[in-house]
Amino acid sequence: MSKANEKRSFEKRVEEQEHRKLRSRKRHHQSEWMGLGMFGMIGWSVAAPTLVGVGAGVWLDKHYGQSFSWTLTLLLAGLFIGCIIAWSWVEREREQMHQDNDEND
Repeated sequence: MSKANEKRSFEKRVEEQEHRKLRSRKRHHQSEWMGLGMFGMIGWSVAAPTLVGVGAGVWLDKHYGQSFSWTLTLLLAGLFIGCIIAWSWVEREREQMHQDNDEND
């Protein structure tokens, strides 16, 4: 290999490393905010159906009392539904991150 080819090869490797470092820094900065946003999104996706279940259960207990507690039953149903919603959202985000990583590599 000639000196000129070696120099271009070295420059290309340095340039690729620099691009990887810059992408990594950008992803790290975004991942901090994304993590906080994801934390809130997951929390609300579990809390909202749970609270709706509790509200519906209290109303049903007042108007249509049974030998079991509607509140407890619908609380558990809402919690279960919320967990499924949160899980599916996290899975979609994980797949999107893998697609983004594959495109950048």
